[in-house]
Amino acid sequence: MDAIRLGPLYLPIAVALSLAAVLAATLVAEWFRRRRGIDPGGALWNMIVAGFVSARLVFVLKHHAIYLAAPLSVFDIRDGGFSSVAGLIAACVVGAELTRRQAALRRPVLACMLAGCAVWFGGTLLNQAFTPPHTPLPDVMVRQLDGREVALRSFADRPVVLNLWATWCPPCRREMPALMAAQAKHPEIAFVLVNQGESAATVAAYFERERLPVQAQSTTVVLDPGSQVAARLGAAGMPTTLFYDAAGRLRTRHVGELSPATLADKLAAIRP
Repeated sequence: MDAIRLGPLYLPIAVALSLAAVLAATLVAEWFRRRRGIDPGGALWNMIVAGFVSARLVFVLKHHAIYLAAPLSVFDIRDGGFSSVAGLIAACVVGAELTRRQAALRRPVLACMLAGCAVWFGGTLLNQAFTPPHTPLPDVMVRQLDGREVALRSFADRPVVLNLWATWCPPCRREMPALMAAQAKHPEIAFVLVNQGESAATVAAYFERERLPVQAQSTTVVLDPGSQVAARLGAAGMPTTLFYDAAGRLRTRHVGELSPATLADKLAAIRP
């Protein structure tokens, strides 16, 4: 499962699990405050903030060249650009320092951390257990803008970035320049942009209006009028991007907008 649907909105599963972990830790902190008279809430939130900031900072430093070109994008966290390992280490360091100063907080803070980690890791493992480990490219015929049909699996002779998008989808439009730039930089990877449910005229007009490369239209942009690809892949919303290695194995998938930095991070897993 990629995301959880909340009315018209889709919440990526990683974000949902993180929020659930924070909620679990907060509930345990509240239990200690009410039942034991010890309030670990302040220490807990210091740890959460430190972990969040550190996770983002390490990711930004890893891709500093990209962020230097657009400094304000550092604050746009919608791309999900975080280093979870760095965040966890930072939270533990802050927690250890706070509980060193206040011994009474050691057990409550440890209980909060264990509750949050149990929810996050448990949810992650459960989600992985119900997700097919090696989902291949679907056996679906798609159309090029000139009307010719092509098998989606014909692109699987090299690593593939499969992007499900539509012209009416704002995050799809925002990430399109990043996908086009990455395609030009990595010709060894097939970027297949599968439009869901729209006509060739609508898609062609969009590319002309946005002044996106004409070559990309003929080589990688294809149409899926019946949205069969999204149905076969169980895509919860758009944009959804799947990353396949050269052996045709699905390595990772991303729901929501991709920034240049997040895209570069995902491509590292499939580059030959």
